[in-house]
Amino acid sequence: METAVATKTKWGIDPTHTEVQFKVKHLVISTVTGFFKKFSGSVETDSKDFDGAEVTFSIDTNSIETNQADRDGHLKSADFFASEQYPTMNFKGELKKVSGSDYKLVGPLTIRETTKTVELAVEFGGIMVDPWGNTKAGFEINGKINRKDFGLSWNALTEAGGMVVSEEVKLHLNVELAKA
Repeated sequence: METAVATKTKWGIDPTHTEVQFKVKHLVISTVTGFFKKFSGSVETDSKDFDGAEVTFSIDTNSIETNQADRDGHLKSADFFASEQYPTMNFKGELKKVSGSDYKLVGPLTIRETTKTVELAVEFGGIMVDPWGNTKAGFEINGKINRKDFGLSWNALTEAGGMVVSEEVKLHLNVELAKA
């Protein structure tokens, strides 16, 4: 008797159609938006709807961009990412279907020397074949982390005692995958 072996489908990040964005409060009154411009990742799944998919994602911390060179330099310094010593942050997790197009992505995120399990909300946009015959899949990912949980602990206080940079960081990713 033969047993069927599920074949995993491999997908890669399409960097020209993927964005990695973060937002953090500045002086408690405004929001700074930033991006990471260099990243890589892959997804392996044996289901058509990505339930149970294995996700790996790596971000080049030197690629941070907030449209302000001095701030970008500070974020790359030992006060935050220590990009020279820790050039990447890494995630490896599992995509779990919640209902309909709603999923959650759960797994360990490593920034600097610290690894913590995070849970991110995911909306699956679907699968489409582009005009050149390439199969693509789209996802929108949102979540929050506390930067101090990962050793990004620099801060200063305003005259009123408020933090210059919030501890909470909002994450937003628009991801397009290309079937390998």
